[in-house]
Amino acid sequence: MEIAPVANRPASLSRADHKTLGLAALGGALEIYDFIIFVFFALTLSKVFFPPEMPEWLRLFQSFGIFATGYLARPLGGLVMAHYADRLGRKRVFSLSILMMALPCLIIGVIPVYSQIGYWAPLTLLALRVLQGAAVGGEVPSAWVFVAEHVPAARRGYALGFLQAGLTFGYLLGALVATAMARTLSPEQMLDYGWRLPFLLGGLFGIIGVWLRRLLSETPVFLAMRERQAAGTTLPLAEVLKAHRASLLPAVVLTCVLTTAVVILVVLTPTLMQQRFGLSAADTFGLSALGIVALNIGCVLAGLLVDRIGAWRALLVYSMLLPVGTTVLYGTLVLGLGSPGLAYAVAGLCSGVVGVVPAVMVGLFPPEVRVSGISLTYNLAYALWASLTPLALLALVPWSPWVMVGYSVLMGLVGVACCLLRRRQ
Repeated sequence: MEIAPVANRPASLSRADHKTLGLAALGGALEIYDFIIFVFFALTLSKVFFPPEMPEWLRLFQSFGIFATGYLARPLGGLVMAHYADRLGRKRVFSLSILMMALPCLIIGVIPVYSQIGYWAPLTLLALRVLQGAAVGGEVPSAWVFVAEHVPAARRGYALGFLQAGLTFGYLLGALVATAMARTLSPEQMLDYGWRLPFLLGGLFGIIGVWLRRLLSETPVFLAMRERQAAGTTLPLAEVLKAHRASLLPAVVLTCVLTTAVVILVVLTPTLMQQRFGLSAADTFGLSALGIVALNIGCVLAGLLVDRIGAWRALLVYSMLLPVGTTVLYGTLVLGLGSPGLAYAVAGLCSGVVGVVPAVMVGLFPPEVRVSGISLTYNLAYALWASLTPLALLALVPWSPWVMVGYSVLMGLVGVACCLLRRRQ
């Protein structure tokens, strides 16, 4: 299912398209920062939100468990917001999601810790992560559809790749903030008050993001639907389950492949570099920032490839590249050979599947139910995959760090299989 053309749109991006794309990407980056900054301070948060007598591995495990809960909350929040995005418009939900993300981030920066209120501290943190998970569940599907419906079809791959680069820039922003803090504050200062600063900064970013979203206009596709009274399907989700079941499985599978790249590159590797491979926090965050810059570039390059050879063929290419990058990164870390920075950059460039999957998914559902279809599949798959796999991999890494490579190879093969099956249909 392709996006319907609107009023003979030209094949190149207009000035208005560039403005929309830039504002959408920047606002998304600020929102993703608010969600992901937690993971960069997982070690510190595990020390201030849980009992000091608890074993370090258990504190870290519980801290990641709270982080993962944010993913588990995505489906419900995403589906509710997607319902209104398909009925009332993309822009309204696109603006609401960033506000729902920023306020909990600001509150995390001021809540009491375990030494002050005991177990109420981690419980409060858990509740705030649930709210953030609901917000990001509405952000990503809305962002994909918003951008895809604004730009010409011939440049959709580049636009979505650029958007994904913007979203992943939120990861980079988190890494840069964490790097700066690790280099300027002592471990004692970090435990005392330093960990609060990135969350307070996130609240400020959220306010900026809300203002940026006010400058955006509704998508031409939704406006055309409203003119012909095609918008406003009573229950978009029911329509997805009834008439578009064939699109559900590939959308779920591809979300898992995309999630694999994010979990390995952004979520787990920075922590493992400190805990397993003995790198300092400052060095780890610096290397992570380099890898995310490469991921930004990889998303844009992947989007350009989508426009040249098609979304499914580009997906095949990047499904094969994903395990190559992970092998280079963990081979360097485990064997101690070569430059970790160069290896992290290679892994980032090879993770361009993050920029390809959105171009595939927006074509799987028609405009009337597009946000609901993507939100259902993306958020359910992301919730399960991104919450369970980090915990499973953390449990297996002490046995062998090569499990990260094996996991990447497995998911790369899943992506390849999905592409080959699609060709036979």
